[in-house]
Amino acid sequence: MNAAGFPLLSLVTFLPLLGALIIMTVRGEEAVVARNARWTALWASLVTLALSLLLWVGFDQTTADFQFVEQAEWLPEFGVGYHMGVDGISVLFILLSTILTPLCILASWESVTTRVREYMVAFLVLEAMMIGMFAALDFVLFYIFFEAVLIPMFLIIGIWGGARRVYAALKFFLYTLAGSLLMLLAILAVWYHAGTTDIPTLMETAFPPSMQFWLFLAFFASFAVKVPMWPVHTWLPDAHVEAPTAGSVILAGVLLKMGAYGFLRFSLPLLPEASADFAPLIFALSVIAVVYTSLVALAQEDMKKLIAYSSIAHMGIVTLGIFTFTAQGLSGALFTMLSHGVVSGALFLCVGVLYDRVHSREIARYGGVAKVMPAYALVFMVFTMASVALPGLAGFPGELLVIVGAFKVNPWVALGAAMGMILGAAYALYLYRRVIFGKIVRQDLKALLDLSPREYATFAPLILLTLWMGIYPSSFLNFFEATVAALIARHEAALGAARLAGM
Repeated sequence: MNAAGFPLLSLVTFLPLLGALIIMTVRGEEAVVARNARWTALWASLVTLALSLLLWVGFDQTTADFQFVEQAEWLPEFGVGYHMGVDGISVLFILLSTILTPLCILASWESVTTRVREYMVAFLVLEAMMIGMFAALDFVLFYIFFEAVLIPMFLIIGIWGGARRVYAALKFFLYTLAGSLLMLLAILAVWYHAGTTDIPTLMETAFPPSMQFWLFLAFFASFAVKVPMWPVHTWLPDAHVEAPTAGSVILAGVLLKMGAYGFLRFSLPLLPEASADFAPLIFALSVIAVVYTSLVALAQEDMKKLIAYSSIAHMGIVTLGIFTFTAQGLSGALFTMLSHGVVSGALFLCVGVLYDRVHSREIARYGGVAKVMPAYALVFMVFTMASVALPGLAGFPGELLVIVGAFKVNPWVALGAAMGMILGAAYALYLYRRVIFGKIVRQDLKALLDLSPREYATFAPLILLTLWMGIYPSSFLNFFEATVAALIARHEAALGAARLAGM
């Protein structure tokens, strides 16, 4: 129970599983089962969203302490417990998860027609695991949620994906699982050293520098794959291309944030000396990711693959900002994680709208879409401009803060981050121009229908969020401020103590 005596966080975490259980009990004709599964999943996700808004409303932005904390004994003899809570880093990512899930269900309403019940169960289980991962304050509990996320996403790609779905699903699963096994070894080493897996307790535990080195490498192996960082990014384009539209939305919107969240939650506070030592390596890999994957995106002919490579570039800006250890860099990284979750998810939805009508993702297949789908062209433009960090939209504040934070550390690193904004404009406008403008050369495009009421309902919240984050970014940055300040203070204190010990 939390301080108020009501387990709100557990309810938000496990309510989607109740919805999944109800869907599994539905019986009858296939059409009836599919209809009931869709509505049950939608209502379960909407109720979860409504409850998660209570976290947002009740969150105290002035403190870095964990809030809505719930604790219960689980394996006390091993120092393992059920410990849940949120701080300024995690609370908004829970909200991001609960906002995107009902939109994904809406987006799948007509496009998914086979095994609808199982599809909706997979999405609700995925939502529960994502929320649990962001709320877990015990290492073992975190690891369970962290790895459990792979299972429903593996099924979503492998069953409802494209022609090469099995290959993409296996590649996704093996890449991410291999890195996580090293993290499991690191968790065992942490437990052996500290005698507990309680994360707040471990944040106050000092690990020897030599141990920090190996622990950082183990965590890095897991988190770098999840981000993904260059050069362990090759699973992502395949996963995005083969995943159904809603799967790509969750993959880009939430799952890519798991690695960066791991750096923020574990690497920086638990391993401050190793984090500082490895920062130059992270900078180098991040700048390479920003520049290289942006250039690769320019060469793509598949819309989904282009957006997938752009996601790697944006996450390169995130990892760069995290390891600046500055207030601007960390706040910018967190803001960029949120804005990228909204904008990239929306861009994949935009691709899905065309794919549902034409069944092709090839950029050359289109042209002149604005003539027959003007509302769609406007929606696509909003998210394209947000992706290129146009001032006044969601992508700008976070990337600007990261560049400012990077400039304080190294102007050349800041230049590398700024290259992402320049190249991002090139590939995003390239995509938009070829798809939306020009002449309609294929006759079947003349018969395209503009956005349906369901599609308007799907895009409307994302447009509002994109505008809100761009016009009033402090309403989001205020959530991070206290937690980021405490993280930097803890990091600087640890480095100061290490310098004194070395004198």
